[in-house]
Amino acid sequence: MTDTAKPTGELTLRTLAMPADANPAGDIFGGWVMAQMDLASGIRAAERAKGRVVTAAVKEMAFDLPVKIGDTLSVYTNITRVGTTSITLVVEAWAQRFRYEKMEKVTVGTFIMVALDQDGKPKPVPAED
Repeated sequence: MTDTAKPTGELTLRTLAMPADANPAGDIFGGWVMAQMDLASGIRAAERAKGRVVTAAVKEMAFDLPVKIGDTLSVYTNITRVGTTSITLVVEAWAQRFRYEKMEKVTVGTFIMVALDQDGKPKPVPAED
């Protein structure tokens, strides 16, 4: 990762990595990072779908760098495809390192969300305004 690398997409979620989310070495659990990415996907997809969405799949995810206690995790989302009922997003997680003015990309993944109606059945994603 170079110092010139920049996040891709829209900043959708920011949160602080806390000791309760870490192992004894001070590394944040990958599941916690993935949960934050899933929350951001849900926020962005629900805005686009104008309603309820659920996670259908997570693809192509790899953890490149650890997140540490005290880091600010910023999650960026980019909608790459809108299907009949689904929305595909590329989601990047970046860590603003505690005590440093440096942001590093820690992971990226592809999330597929499905729009649901009030009965929990897939519904068409509305056309963009």
